[in-house]
Amino acid sequence: MDKNWMKVFVAAFLEVFWVIGLTHAYDVWTWTGTAITIIVSNYLMITAAQVLPAGTVYSVFVGLGTAGTVLSEILFFGEPFQWAKILLIALLLCGVIGLKLITDDKAREGAES
Repeated sequence: MDKNWMKVFVAAFLEVFWVIGLTHAYDVWTWTGTAITIIVSNYLMITAAQVLPAGTVYSVFVGLGTAGTVLSEILFFGEPFQWAKILLIALLLCGVIGLKLITDDKAREGAES
């Protein structure tokens, strides 16, 4: 897998943590950790979007982050399990995977030095 796609996946993974942090931060340390995670996540996404198609990068980033956030709410924070939610998350992930599969992985000429 291309290193830029790895950046997108790591950024989406971190997005789950900063969204949780926005909800559950309660002191200066948890807010600082949340802010650092936001900065690193967005930095990774932006640097990947400089090489890969920006629309696809953003769609994958948001789709995976949304799926991860919903699943973590169900698994760790007592959100009620609903089959409809899981079905819709699966549909979202199918769209994200489809976008990834049809996107040309070749870097834009001159984008990397």
